[in-house]
Amino acid sequence: MRILLTNDDGIHAPGMAVLEEIAAELSDDVWVCAPAEENSGAGHSLTLHMPVRLREHGEHRFSVTGTPTDAVNLAFRKLFREKMPDLVLSGINAGENLADDITYSGTISAAMEAALAGIPAVALSQAFRESGQGFSAAKGWAARVLAPIIGTPMARRTLVNVNFPPRAAEDVRGIRVVRQGFHDYSRGSLVEGTDPRGRPYFWFGLDDIEHTLDHGTDLEAVNDGYVSVTPLQLDLTHHASIGTLAERFTQ
Repeated sequence: MRILLTNDDGIHAPGMAVLEEIAAELSDDVWVCAPAEENSGAGHSLTLHMPVRLREHGEHRFSVTGTPTDAVNLAFRKLFREKMPDLVLSGINAGENLADDITYSGTISAAMEAALAGIPAVALSQAFRESGQGFSAAKGWAARVLAPIIGTPMARRTLVNVNFPPRAAEDVRGIRVVRQGFHDYSRGSLVEGTDPRGRPYFWFGLDDIEHTLDHGTDLEAVNDGYVSVTPLQLDLTHHASIGTLAERFTQ
């Protein structure tokens, strides 16, 4: 099995080193193509107005001067001309990607790019929340989570989002397959200041975002000490609204 690893924290991020160790247990054909620098919050952005450069860091290890989407896209077009990967793993992100985080996350967007190409993809993130446990849960549970996912055929244009709770591996309570939750980002903080030249600036904060812990969601699962597994789809159509909206155009 050929596996491509990527992330949004950059090729030198600690989470990438953890992911490389985990992937080595699954295959001896592991490749890395990740952003050269941190791209957290980049979403599914693609660099279009400047060139993107590819740098080699050793056998099967590359960085890209662009976004996570750039990294996966360039890997597919340049590195895998003869044989495409069988699986793409994105992460392990330093911080959770739960609920509406998926719309901002470069980690998940890299997996989305793989799904668009018809390749099975899994995004993996480690929640910290000042737990002091680092990537302990991910190290102890990633292989147990990935084995069933890899063995399950994925529908086209879908991916799986995995989040590890901020606990030591031995304290994780298990694995839950759950739906996407909901954040209230309208309540996020805004830090205002003045730069050395006297000009105002604004810095978005995330400290007071409201978390809605509805039953059966990824937010609840991680909060309760479980690994959350959430299947996602790239079809954003709200099918239930098609009929209602179509009626508006026929009146």
